[in-house]
Amino acid sequence: MPNIASAGQLFKRYSGDLSRTTVFLSLFALLLASRLCHVAILWEGDSYPLAAAEQVIDGKALYRDVWFDKPPLLPLAYVLWGARPGWPLRVADALFAMLASWLAYRFARDLWSEREGLWAAALLGFFLVFDLPSAILPMASDLMIVAPHLAAVWLAWKRRPFWSGAMAGVAFWISPKGIFVGAVCALWDPPGALWMAAGFAAFSGVSFAMLAAFGALGPYWDEVWRWGRLYAGSTFVASPWREGVLRTANWVGFHAALVFAAACGRWKGSAALRWAGWLAISAAGVAAGLRFFPRYYLLLLVPMVLLASRGMVRIEGWRQIVAVLLLAIPVVRFAPSYRMALRDAGWRDTAMDRDSRSAAALVRSMARREDSLFVWGYRPELYVYTRLPAATIYLDSQPLTGVPADRHLTQSEPVESVEAAKRRASLVTTRPSFIVDGLGLYNPRLAIGNYTELREWLARYREIGRTGGCVVYQRW
Repeated sequence: MPNIASAGQLFKRYSGDLSRTTVFLSLFALLLASRLCHVAILWEGDSYPLAAAEQVIDGKALYRDVWFDKPPLLPLAYVLWGARPGWPLRVADALFAMLASWLAYRFARDLWSEREGLWAAALLGFFLVFDLPSAILPMASDLMIVAPHLAAVWLAWKRRPFWSGAMAGVAFWISPKGIFVGAVCALWDPPGALWMAAGFAAFSGVSFAMLAAFGALGPYWDEVWRWGRLYAGSTFVASPWREGVLRTANWVGFHAALVFAAACGRWKGSAALRWAGWLAISAAGVAAGLRFFPRYYLLLLVPMVLLASRGMVRIEGWRQIVAVLLLAIPVVRFAPSYRMALRDAGWRDTAMDRDSRSAAALVRSMARREDSLFVWGYRPELYVYTRLPAATIYLDSQPLTGVPADRHLTQSEPVESVEAAKRRASLVTTRPSFIVDGLGLYNPRLAIGNYTELREWLARYREIGRTGGCVVYQRW
């Protein structure tokens, strides 16, 4: 196959001549353009930390004054650009993806050479563009740990265990799955495990001290860990392992270029065992909770990108051409989503966001400066779109119904009942100017008017309008 072999040599020579500046400028242009296509859309992963960050900017303490069931670094990152939606959010998304790509470049370059580094950056950036938008667009916890994940393992490889542990701590205070990052670091530098634990403890100690200073340590435990345990311990998937196999097969298919290139890397000895361990630990993180959401696979994307970068450099001829051509699979599947995002008309994936914008417009048309809002259901984007302060500590109704948001549109079985009832009893002492029920039209069994202890309180409000998925109430 001389012609294919010659083409492969030409491609390899050309890719090796690309300058670092050219690669990173092109990559940032692609990342920024992709994010700006979504400038008018809020995904679920955007809206929850945005809404919480708005409350923090207004002077409220996370957990003490704002119920938030994820670690604090997630919403605090949004404070950096004033918790503003639109272009500030999307530029921040692009800059974060560039940071992660740069870390992938540095890690792969130090492991092997400049060429592997550029491939690692390009591949990570590519798959942070061509994947499910809801997984890779929002700076949700699963995306935000990509950067500290890379940094922590890189530092472990460089035998800087204290700082490796500290970065694993950063990952942990963004997402509980950061604990898997710590395990990978210990695998890559076993003699440094004690220093890693010290770095992890140092960062965590500062975080705990800050929570205690704001009187938020107890609420943090209840909201992140006790509620989180209830959430993680009760999957809504009927056959989780079957679903896991199916979704993993889908992920492998869309990331076939990575899998093929990584398999061609000719791994041997202790290096092969170390990489296999990283993949196994990341896969365990994906499976934790038995939900297998697409965004969970970002944990697995990190080692796969590095492995594939080595394979892309080592393979030659027709194999390299095949690996590059396999990149067309995600492009063909996900590139049309950017056109749909720009049009944002009739796209099923953003139907609830459009509905929230309509409900927010109705509220804004009648709201005064001093008004406040309470949202029933899981629609935190309504706080962002209305720019009204939350009237209660609850940004959504999960802790009030006991039914997690991953199932409450179709199911109504609570994971807890007694504590949820106590929280509803406290809700009637609040006086929001507006209430938006964004759940009842989807699941009437969980409508706000179905709870006996809330009926007298709700009777003080009148319905002022409806959208396709929301009922809007205003206080008399």
